[in-house]
Amino acid sequence: MNSTEIIKKTEKDLHEIFERIEEIRDYNQEKVLNAFIENRVAPEHFYTVSGYGHDDIGREVLDRVFADVFKAEKAIARIHFASGTHTLACCLFGNLRPGDKLISVVGSPYDTMQEVIGTLGDEETKADSLIAHGITYEEVPLKDNDVDLEGIRKAVDEKTTMVLIQRSKGYSTRKSLSMLTIGEICKIVKQKNPDCICFVDNCYGEFVDTKEPLEVGADLIAGSLIKNPGGGIVEAGGYIAGKARLVDRSANRLTAPGIGCEGGAMFNQHRLMFQGLFMAPSVVCDSVKGAVLAAKIFDEIGYDSYPKFDEPRTDIIQNIIFGAEEPLEEFCRTIQSFSPVNGYVTPIPEYIPGYEDKVIMAGGTFIEGSTIELSADGPIRPPYVAYMQGGLNYAHVKIALKKFLEKIKN
Repeated sequence: MNSTEIIKKTEKDLHEIFERIEEIRDYNQEKVLNAFIENRVAPEHFYTVSGYGHDDIGREVLDRVFADVFKAEKAIARIHFASGTHTLACCLFGNLRPGDKLISVVGSPYDTMQEVIGTLGDEETKADSLIAHGITYEEVPLKDNDVDLEGIRKAVDEKTTMVLIQRSKGYSTRKSLSMLTIGEICKIVKQKNPDCICFVDNCYGEFVDTKEPLEVGADLIAGSLIKNPGGGIVEAGGYIAGKARLVDRSANRLTAPGIGCEGGAMFNQHRLMFQGLFMAPSVVCDSVKGAVLAAKIFDEIGYDSYPKFDEPRTDIIQNIIFGAEEPLEEFCRTIQSFSPVNGYVTPIPEYIPGYEDKVIMAGGTFIEGSTIELSADGPIRPPYVAYMQGGLNYAHVKIALKKFLEKIKN
C-alpha cells in the first residue's frame, strides 16, 4: 500500500475512537459556550485600557469565564506570563514561604521546573531558586516508571505545604496522569494532610478529558495559553485557576502585593484570548485525533511509541522512542519540512535556556514556541525520544504523517 492508502485504512480502523474524542470535544465546547453566555460576554469586553490597567471590565469577565470553565473559585488569564514555566513559578513562589516543604509526587519535573526549584542550573540560577529561598524540596520517585501511590502516602506529612503534580510526562517516558490518577493522588494527600496544597501543572492536558484537575480534588492549576487553552491564536500568556486565596497569592508574584489581579494593561489582546478559549475544544480534539492516528501508524511500522492508539488520552503528546540520535533528528527534520512556517529550515540540536541537554525542536509555527500547533522536539539523551504534539487541524497532522511514511519508504 502507498502512504495515502495506509492513512485511509488506519482512519477506518480508528472510527470508533475518533467518535469518542469528538464526544469529549462536544462536551467541552458546550461547557465553554455556557461560560461565555452566563458571563454575558459582549463586544465591550474586547476593548482594552492603557497604563496601569485599572477598571478593565474585559479582563474581569475573562477571568470569570476561565474560572467557570475550570470549575474554580477564581482564575486569572494574563498575557504577561512569559511561559508555562513562568506561570507555574508564580504559583510556587506565591504560595510557599521559607521553611515550607514542597514535594514533587511524580518523580522529577521537567528541566525548566527543576531550575525554578533549584535542583538544576548554574550557581546564579540556583541562587534565585525556591531552595535558595529556604523551601525544602523532596521527590517521590517513580515506581516501575509509574506513579508510586504508596510512596506518596509515606512521603506526605503534616509538614508538607504543597505537592506538585505534573499532569503531562514532560521529557520522560512515564505515562501522563489521567484524571483518575490525579484524583487518587489528591485523596491520599488530603488524608495525610488536609491543609496541603495540591498543585497541578495542567500544561498539554486542557480539554482532552471531560474533567479538569480541580474537579477531582486539586486546589490550584496552571497552564500556558500557547498550548491547549489558547486555541492556537493567543499570542502569549498563561492562566491560573483554583481556590481564591491561592490564585491571589500567585497574582501577587506576577505583579506586586496590593496590585495582584487588579492591574496590568492587556495590550489589546482580550478578543484573541476570548476567541482562543472558545476555539480550544475543537483545536484540542483535532490535535488528539492526530496523535491517535500517529500512534496507530507508528505501531504498525514497528516504532516504540506511547501512548498506544487505543489507550485513554490525558494530554496531546505522542512520544516515539528512536534509541539513537540520528533517527530522532531525522523525524524532527521531517516534521519541520512540512510546517507552514519555516518549512525550508533544517532544525539542529542546540542548548536552550532551562534545559541541561541539547534539544532539537521542529516548530514551524505561527506563534513562536506554540505546542498546540504541530511540532516535535526531544532532548539529545538516551533513549532519544521525540515528543510530537499539537496540530491546529487534523488535516495538517495527516499530511505530515503521510509525507513521513513516504520518506521512510524511499
